[in-house]
Parts: sequence; structure tokens; C-alpha cells
Amino acid sequence: SGLYQGVSGLFGEDNVRALQKFFSRLTERFVNGVDILMDTFWRIWTDLLDVLGIDASNLTHYFSPAAIANNPTRALLLIGAILLAYWFLSLFLGFFFYLLHMLFGRFFWIARVALFTLSCVYILQKYEGDPEHAVLPLCFVVAVYFMTGPVGFYWRRNSSSSLEEKMDHLDSQIRLLNIRLSRVIESLDRGSDQ
Repeated sequence: SGLYQGVSGLFGEDNVRALQKFFSRLTERFVNGVDILMDTFWRIWTDLLDVLGIDASNLTHYFSPAAIANNPTRALLLIGAILLAYWFLSLFLGFFFYLLHMLFGRFFWIARVALFTLSCVYILQKYEGDPEHAVLPLCFVVAVYFMTGPVGFYWRRNSSSSLEEKMDHLDSQIRLLNIRLSRVIESLDRGSDQ
């Protein structure tokens, strides 16, 4: 309230309301766009599950212990579907973050922070009236954020290549020092001979 009054006193209340309205419309459009994207991915996933013989409209039926006890092949199909989902997710995230890393280079952290912020805005806007359901998606977003950070694959790969470059640079510096040292020793030997 105090911040709102301070900003409205500085920029004018009409301008602050117009900016607030603009950002609310922008977040609504962002949420709708992400919903359409997620719906597309879900349809692709359900088509893939239908090809595997799994009814995607009633997945909770496959998780019940009675259904698995009656039909053990269902358990194998469920495990296969979970592993396939994990593989597709890791493949998609790996490609997506590799692409971001290639595009942004050293400024990859800016893209990570922007994606993290947009993901949090999406989740908080989507579950605005029901914060209990927002906990699990927020935990997932935080986990992905930390997995793509300094402990992630791309950072480790780049740090190992930079370590190799540093070792090569150190090796060349040692060779140069050896050459200079041999020249100094030769010049001292010539000076002592005269």
C-alpha cells in the first residue's frame, strides 16, 4: 500500500493504473499462450500413449493397485510409459537448454532467470485462487532451475573444457619459461667463459 502510494505520487495514479492493467492483460495472454502450448504437448502425449495401448483419458485407473494386481502387463506398460515420459522430458529440456546456451552464451544465466520468473508468474497466475495446488509445480520449476545451474550438465561440460584450456595454457607457459631459462643459462655460461 505504501509502495503503491509512493509510486502513484511519483508517476501519477492514472499512469500506475494503466501500467497495472497492461501487466495484468499481458500476464493473462501469457498464461493463455502457455496453456495452448501445454495442451498441444498433452495431445501429442495422449496420442503416443494411445499408440502404446494405454487409455490416456483414465490414467488413474492404471495407478490403482487392484488394476495392476489383476493385469501385470499393465504394470509393465505403466513403467514403460513413465520411463518414456522421463526420456522425452529430459530430451526436450536438454535440447531446449542447449539451444538457449548456444544462443545466449555467457548470458545464459539471464535466460534462466527470465524463464524461472515467467514460469513462476504462470503458476501463480494459474493457481491464484488455490495456492495448495501451486506448491508441486513451483517445486518442479525450482528443481529445473537448479538443475540447469552450476550443477547442471552444460555448466560442468563448459567448466571441464575451460579446465582443459587452462591446462594447455599452463603447459605452454611452462615451455616458454623453460626456453627462457635455457637462454639465460646459455648466456651465463658464455659470460663465465669469457
